[in-house]
Amino acid sequence: MNFPALHSWQLSPSEARRLQLDLAPRVILKGGRRSPRLIAGADVAYLSALRRLVATVVLLRRPRKTTDQEWELVEQVVQEGPATFPYVPGLLSFREAPVVLDCFARLRRTPDLVLVDGQGIAHPRGFGLASHLGLWLDIPTVGCAKSRLVGEYEEPERAKGSWTKLRYQGKVVGAVVRTRDGVKPLFVSPGHRVGVSQAVRMALLCTGRYRLPEPNRQAHRLAEAAKRRLVGL
Repeated sequence: MNFPALHSWQLSPSEARRLQLDLAPRVILKGGRRSPRLIAGADVAYLSALRRLVATVVLLRRPRKTTDQEWELVEQVVQEGPATFPYVPGLLSFREAPVVLDCFARLRRTPDLVLVDGQGIAHPRGFGLASHLGLWLDIPTVGCAKSRLVGEYEEPERAKGSWTKLRYQGKVVGAVVRTRDGVKPLFVSPGHRVGVSQAVRMALLCTGRYRLPEPNRQAHRLAEAAKRRLVGL
């Protein structure tokens, strides 16, 4: 994939916060294909002993009738790099996005949709990892986080497909989505070029019998396997 640079990564935490505030208004909360077929999942693992990051991007072709076994692997990329930005809550994208973008730069095909293990606009400054990647790539992007960063919500019903709105500072910034009967919900929020209801629909469209959407699940498994190999060196 080819994409232009959005900004420099040589920033202090205070400069990064200001940049988030500058970029957040550029996020578009509509658009995207109604039935995307090429869907990428992105994940990052941290190797604390080595102070390095391992990022993975898995590009899958979604089956017309979703079952976990029918997803077709199109491409997968693993990329490692140093953790050059400190761990600061709310600034995760400045630590993880550079190595994830290196993965996307190595893809031969352009995804219709990207699912990210992280937040979209459900973020203190409305600009989490999914929004940051989406704006940089200019691709519809959805954040599918395993835990809440901001906002208040009511617990959704226990059945798969149930969801409730996630509200922050008087605005709906995402949804709390039950992706499997009786399991902990995911915190789904628009990253870029999708709205809240569309983000929910995309997350459920990509979810089979596991809690995580299939692209995220495969990207996570690949990242953990790469991490184990590197730690064993």
